[in-house]
Amino acid sequence: MTTAPHPLLPTARALADDLLAPHAARVDQEGVPASHLNAIRRSGLLGVSAPKEYGGAGAPDAVAREVQEILAGACCSTWFVQTQHHSPVRLLAQSALPVRERLLGPLATGELLAGIAFAHVRAFPRVPVRATAERGGWRFDGRVPWYTGWGLNDVMLLAGVSEADEVVFAFAEAREQPGLRASEPMRLAALTAARTVSLSLDGLWLPDDAVVLRTPQEEFALVDQPRNTNASPAVFGVAYAALQVLEDAGERETAAALRGPLDEVRGQVYHLAEHPVPYERVTERLALKTRSYDLMRAATTAAVVAGGGRAMGLDGTAQRLFREGMFLLVQGQTAQVRRAHLDALAEI
Repeated sequence: MTTAPHPLLPTARALADDLLAPHAARVDQEGVPASHLNAIRRSGLLGVSAPKEYGGAGAPDAVAREVQEILAGACCSTWFVQTQHHSPVRLLAQSALPVRERLLGPLATGELLAGIAFAHVRAFPRVPVRATAERGGWRFDGRVPWYTGWGLNDVMLLAGVSEADEVVFAFAEAREQPGLRASEPMRLAALTAARTVSLSLDGLWLPDDAVVLRTPQEEFALVDQPRNTNASPAVFGVAYAALQVLEDAGERETAAALRGPLDEVRGQVYHLAEHPVPYERVTERLALKTRSYDLMRAATTAAVVAGGGRAMGLDGTAQRLFREGMFLLVQGQTAQVRRAHLDALAEI
């Protein structure tokens, strides 16, 4: 379960073992504390993929994936808040617009923590958020169904679709302001702790210098596809954590029987993630993703079964991992991913 050595990997493991995992049950019930995120800010993990010249680590994608595995397996709620940060960092690193110089350094060093409000763009041709050019900037109207980390993030990467079917990405402060109102945090079957809200946008105006990218919707869909067709590192993090629960319960044979296939699929997923054309071999990516789901589900179910009635306690690790696995089945889900998963389940 390791890549080539990198100094951020022992940092992530120490953070997971010493802080995140010991408090995961409490966080699950009470919410992700700012202190957890402050520890991640100080660790340098928020800049794992950011350019070195802006204060980041410039680490290979393989290292970034393993960091996400480690954090997700220790405390999936904390992982989910901080994982939002990495998409804005990558987008800024690829941008030549002025906002890069203003925000990339603070985001790379952890001075600022970012969230994302653009998953709704995947609903196209439905347009939940409309972006309209206005007064030397852009006006955003509509509803963001899901925004994670409200009250914890400093800035958000917001996207809307223009009348010309252009996706406009711009940064805004992650707080209530004229034209932006948040719902109460949602109560969910899993990861309520991550403080997910919906956002109502009614004339939120952002200046041109807040824009990081404008791109045709068709081009965005092509670039965005690998984010959903590849299995998330969090799936493997939660699955491996469940196998550890099994081993701790004395069920080493069952854990070993599941670990072999899990290692194999993980290797295949990550090998394909390095393919030079990320939007090719989609059918294979989806098949591996659904296989990853199967193994995660088997591992978390086995952890619950091994724990018996004790596993039903809200302070139990097995039931928490089971619920977190359920969440990961639909996290970032698109119609294409849903169809592939349901078709695979229908063949069981």
